[in-house]
Amino acid sequence: MILTDQQILAEIERGNIVIEPFDPACLGTNSYDVHLGRYLATYRDAVLDARRHNEIDVFEIPAEGFVLQPNTLYLGVTEEYTESHAQVPFLEGKSSVGRLGIDIHATAGKGDVGFCNTWTLEISVTQAVRIYSGMPIGQLIYFAVQGDVNMFYNRKANAKYNERTDKPVESMMWKNNW
Repeated sequence: MILTDQQILAEIERGNIVIEPFDPACLGTNSYDVHLGRYLATYRDAVLDARRHNEIDVFEIPAEGFVLQPNTLYLGVTEEYTESHAQVPFLEGKSSVGRLGIDIHATAGKGDVGFCNTWTLEISVTQAVRIYSGMPIGQLIYFAVQGDVNMFYNRKANAKYNERTDKPVESMMWKNNW
């Protein structure tokens, strides 16, 4: 079940959902609009290796915007810090963003119960497009959970994305045991 606007507000009141900053104007019928933060990052190497730490270069989006180029993976970040203690959050792109040819995530649209952070975006474009810090970039949708949760994400010893940040975070695949 997807939470409605009234249910999202009730869960915020209970402390089960946290959105900072929160703007009531961003609350949709069954979602909450999030915005592009001020930082982007790109990987330093042209060839990435899933078994090693691939370093990134982080830069601030200038006031005049930044032109994203095809065939480049950009890591972005949401302006909003979020917490979800009783629901599963999903991040999806806004249709207006998609109509500009911008994809905001390759595969990582689902959060876990207990996820507490900003969202790193895996941004790619089909053609060159100028983007701006603070522009609407996606929407959070909250799904109700059936049953009890054994281990919340923010309490897992091996959770790789728990450190609070306002910058994009590179892949931590290299930390997995495989």
